Amino acid sequence: MRIRWALAAVAALSLAFLTLHTDLPNPFRLRASTTAPAAGSACPANAKPANLNYTLQDMNGKSVRLSSFKGKVVLLDFWATWCAPCKIEIPWFEEFQSTYGKQGLQVVGVSVDDSADKLQGYARVMKMNYPVLVGLQHDDLQDTYGPMVGLPTSVIISRDGKVCSKHMGLTGKDKFEVEIKALVADEPPPVL
Repeated sequence: MRIRWALAAVAALSLAFLTLHTDLPNPFRLRASTTAPAAGSACPANAKPANLNYTLQDMNGKSVRLSSFKGKVVLLDFWATWCAPCKIEIPWFEEFQSTYGKQGLQVVGVSVDDSADKLQGYARVMKMNYPVLVGLQHDDLQDTYGPMVGLPTSVIISRDGKVCSKHMGLTGKDKFEVEIKALVADEPPPVL
């Protein structure tokens, strides 16, 4: 019986380390960038292209193409209504959308396992001011931006469609804001 309690305590502590931001080394946390940004850019020079070739339904049943956000800085947040760290980050993302939306930021929430009906009430209570997409049964999208070891998982994509950073677990508001400010300050690419 003591072994079960010890295993439960270790599991709980492990989960806490996965979801709380800390400056301790964490093999599951992907840092904002593993390489330095290129000169004159807020995104690493070797940043991979983001796959925006997905269409999902929003919580109101409207089709939303991720590719429609090209040319904007996108904060793509994978979350769930049961996720306590997600509930902490959502007000930050609302603030970022209000503050930096006019400069080209678009926050997009992808709920990984809730129905549209549940999301409508939740978004209303949380006062979410950005698109909330139904990610239920869209494992392909999660696989594209994965691995999803835990929630929340947030991906920041530059105006030119590069994955500049990925954050797993609760990340500090200031880390997100530094990255967002740098990316919205980058000039949009010329229209061809």
